[in-house]
Order: sequence, then structure tokens, then C-alpha cells
Amino acid sequence: MEWMLLPLRRYAEFTGRSRRMEYWMFSLFSVLVSIASSIVDFAILGYNLEDDGPISILISLALFIPSLAVGVRRLHDVGRSGWWMLLIFVIIIGWILLLVFLVTDGDHGDNEYGPDPKIDQNIVDRFS
Repeated sequence: MEWMLLPLRRYAEFTGRSRRMEYWMFSLFSVLVSIASSIVDFAILGYNLEDDGPISILISLALFIPSLAVGVRRLHDVGRSGWWMLLIFVIIIGWILLLVFLVTDGDHGDNEYGPDPKIDQNIVDRFS
């Protein structure tokens, strides 16, 4: 659970590096929260599950900046600039390339974006 919430504690921090565990656990957390908000919109407010209700929209807006920040930090971990996130706008080829970057193991040791997050456990401890 700690890995799921760490990007929320590092809300708009676009510097440094993030491990794969942090990125993918936050992605899982985002999907679960989005499903739950859609169910609440359906059950309480009467919106269709295909439509975005007000709660789903607010949750999406609240999670946008942390999702972007953890994605940029994840790219930093593999030695790429955060600008590579713009590959999301290149249909299919960009998506595949970005997915490869996001699942690749990070650089071992320090790189130009900071210390290795696998070695630097202070990152997790500092935000706990």
C-alpha cells in the first residue's frame, strides 16, 4: 500500500527517479480508484457506467498531476528525459515504445537524474 500512495506524497515532484514498483503500484491504485468512483457515480448519482460522472471527473483531475510526475520520474530512472512522455500522442508506435521504457529496469547506480532509488531507501522513508 505504501508504494501506491508514495506518488501522492510526492504530488508534483518531477525531479528524481521512481522505481518500477512505485509506478505500477500507483497505476493499479489509479485504476482501482477510477473503477470505484464510476461505481459511486452509477449507484448514487445515477450516471451510466460508460459516462463520466462528476466524482469520476474530479478523481481523474486529482490523479492527473501525480500520474504525470511519477511517469516522468520513471523515465528518469531509465535514463530518459521526461519529454519522452509526449510519446503518448504518437498512436500505437509511441504507446509501445513508452511501455517498453516504463517496464525496463532502471539504470544501476546514479545517473544524471539522481541516485538509484533501489539503493536510496531514504526516498521511501522520507515520505512515509
